[in-house]
Amino acid sequence: GHVLECGAQATGGNYAFFDAAAATRPGFPLAELHEDGHCVVTKHPGTGGLVDVGTVTAQLLYETAGARYPGPDVTARLDTVRLTQDGPDRVRIDQVRGEAPPPDLKVGVNRLSGFRNEVVFVLTGLDVEAKAALVRRQMEDALAKSRPAEVRWDLVRTDRPDAPTQETASALLRLVVRDPSQENVGRALSGAAIELALASYPGFHVLAPPGKGTPYGVFEGVYVPHGAVDHVAVLHDGRRISVPQPHETAVLDAVPEPPLPEPLPAGPTRRAPLGLVAGARSGDKGGDANVGVWARTDEAWRWLAHELTVDRFRELIPESRELGLTRHVLPRLRALNFVVEGILGEGVAAQHRFDPQAKALGEWLRSRHLDIPESLL
Repeated sequence: GHVLECGAQATGGNYAFFDAAAATRPGFPLAELHEDGHCVVTKHPGTGGLVDVGTVTAQLLYETAGARYPGPDVTARLDTVRLTQDGPDRVRIDQVRGEAPPPDLKVGVNRLSGFRNEVVFVLTGLDVEAKAALVRRQMEDALAKSRPAEVRWDLVRTDRPDAPTQETASALLRLVVRDPSQENVGRALSGAAIELALASYPGFHVLAPPGKGTPYGVFEGVYVPHGAVDHVAVLHDGRRISVPQPHETAVLDAVPEPPLPEPLPAGPTRRAPLGLVAGARSGDKGGDANVGVWARTDEAWRWLAHELTVDRFRELIPESRELGLTRHVLPRLRALNFVVEGILGEGVAAQHRFDPQAKALGEWLRSRHLDIPESLL
């Protein structure tokens, strides 16, 4: 179910090692289920994309955490999963073990958190840092009377020297404000920003004028006993079948870290992007993000398991340095799964960062440079 739930993400969509031609119109995945518990993930004949061990690995890691993956009926042990190529566009999943489900069910609670607004100033050409400092001083003064509860500035240096187009000569300065009161993020912000149009840095303009402020919600995962929720299966003909509560449950304790493979022998290295030897898939769970990273060969796994530690991850992703960070090791998938706590603030609706659902956090990690053994390159 977890492999299939995101459609074409199991058939080459959003895949780290994508092929542009094959990925243009990826088909949807399907699973052939067998009585002994194994299944084969494949896709409809004649459709685009691909199904291989990598695409299935990526989807298994997507928005998960450690070795235990809980559901209302069973807790699946991701550290027991074996994936094998079973022919073109066919991946066999077997040897998966299960445990009793947890004593509680996770439910989603959505609530109104407040109001937000934003304005993006375009800074073009020379003196970008000085221009940003000027408009920040002016905006801070203008907002002082109705100070929003949260004020966040981000300078995105998309500019380059001697640029051939105006767009590539420009940087973006993003101001986001949040407050329980719509008034404190509405007129106060829009008036301050637009009134500066003729009295600020040279070349002043914004991507769009700010509006009156919009409400945003917050998703929270909370837990309730099994008996608090009716579990019902609805069949194609409308029949409803009640699913009984589990007779046995088990608390989700952490799984001890398994032994790591033998490290690669020492040899020459070259500075290169991590993504040349490892794939990644990332996503969100409320305010947290996860980044699953996997190797495609045993040799690359021997290097990755020892190289991509928590400390190295913090070095490559500076936003994670002051946040909770957990590394989970899944040797059978040749994978590491990192959970970064709070990097998304209050979650996607709060638009806390440039990539509010962490969809591309894994691709950023793959683009970072490390000293990689030349034997892997």
